[in-house]
Amino acid sequence: MTFSTPFLKLPLTVLAASMLLAGCMSVGPDYKRPALDTPATLGTVATSRQTAAVDLLQWWKSFQDPVLNGLLDEAAANSQDLVLAAGRIEEARAVAAGTNSNKYPSVDGYLNGAKARTSANSGKLPAGAPLINQDYQLGLTASYEVDFWGKLRRADEAARSRLLSQEANRGTVLTTLYSNVAQSYFALRAYDAQVTLAQTTLQTRQENLRLQQKRFSAGSIGELDLHQAESEAASTEVVLEQALQGRALTESSLAVLLGRAPGAVINPVIARGTSLDDLYQQLVVPADLPSDLINRRPDILAAEQSLAAANADIGQAKSQYFPTVKLTSGYGYESSAFHDLVDPASLLWNLGANLVQPIFRAGAIGAVVQGAEARKNQALAQYVQTVQGAFRDVHDALTNMSSDEKIMDSTTRRVAALKDSLRLAQLRYDNGYSSSLEVLNAQRDLLQAQSSLIDTKRAHLAAVVSLYKAVGGGWDKPESLAAK
Repeated sequence: MTFSTPFLKLPLTVLAASMLLAGCMSVGPDYKRPALDTPATLGTVATSRQTAAVDLLQWWKSFQDPVLNGLLDEAAANSQDLVLAAGRIEEARAVAAGTNSNKYPSVDGYLNGAKARTSANSGKLPAGAPLINQDYQLGLTASYEVDFWGKLRRADEAARSRLLSQEANRGTVLTTLYSNVAQSYFALRAYDAQVTLAQTTLQTRQENLRLQQKRFSAGSIGELDLHQAESEAASTEVVLEQALQGRALTESSLAVLLGRAPGAVINPVIARGTSLDDLYQQLVVPADLPSDLINRRPDILAAEQSLAAANADIGQAKSQYFPTVKLTSGYGYESSAFHDLVDPASLLWNLGANLVQPIFRAGAIGAVVQGAEARKNQALAQYVQTVQGAFRDVHDALTNMSSDEKIMDSTTRRVAALKDSLRLAQLRYDNGYSSSLEVLNAQRDLLQAQSSLIDTKRAHLAAVVSLYKAVGGGWDKPESLAAK
């Protein structure tokens, strides 16, 4: 069965001409980026360390640790957070495609068949008319809403902005993932260093305890000295166990970030690369931080696109004040006998136009407009808060970097001084000029300072990573967002 060319051309030609009638006017405000008072630079950190321009897209490579690079690649490939973000992008893309389709005519084909018997006593039929009737229909119907006021264009604008917002949200997930993996890896290497320190110290404490036990048995020392040695050994055992506990918890947390299977989470095996000391030696402070770096943050881009979508929603709401114009067209065949259905005599067609102007809605349209304007104000506040939070993130990261460097310098000098103090205290004790308590206090202070030194190195590394995250490091804007 085939249709003649006029069958298709008539309704579609009429609707195509109707589409040209729709003007370019769109009610509601056009989007403009809010003007914010931002500084020209993000600031600098006073540092004695090496500074250099760092590739923000792959900032982790500045640490020169192949294991860290591999873990970040593994996380990016397996993260369920990224899978979730990608799913939301696809959903937003489908919504945008569906919204865009509303700007075009809809065409439907139909084939209907019906058979009915009318009651002989109903009085509805003239004398002699058959009681059983058949009706068959075949054709196309088309409809089109003329977008005089830009309602459909605003809806398309809002849907596209929300799609871009979801694409940027994926960037936020990615930069957060990279930051969390790197900081967890640094924490793991710090716990490794803490375990090594505690094990070395415990071995020294246990050797000292055995010596004191021999001296006590020989009557050279009293119970006080013996119990102090026992206390220090037990205290170091606690420190070691806490370090082992922290390391185990960090390994499982890192396994989850890497997207590993449940079996690999409950029995995590995390590769080690560069030591904490060597990672710290590779630490590079970014040399230049212009404020334009903030504009590449995905959360700011997402917030701005959400604001643009809310702005377009106002136009959609206001368009309800104006008339809605819909054009319809139909073309097909109708016959009481199926074999005559496509006969030229069975031809039928229709054209129609419908205009609806709201007159009284008891304030319903105004309420929709007010709601849209309120949501825009909320989106604007969230955008401003996001920008404020971005500058705060940079400020805090720079502050932490500066403070950590000073703390590192002071702690290093304290460790060196305590090593000398312990050496002198041991000499005084060995020559009978002081009690074992003086040696134990020196040992305790040195252990605490060495542990603090490890924590400071980890904190300094984490602060640098926080700075990279604060400027959107690790994420490259897709072309769809770069064009905005």
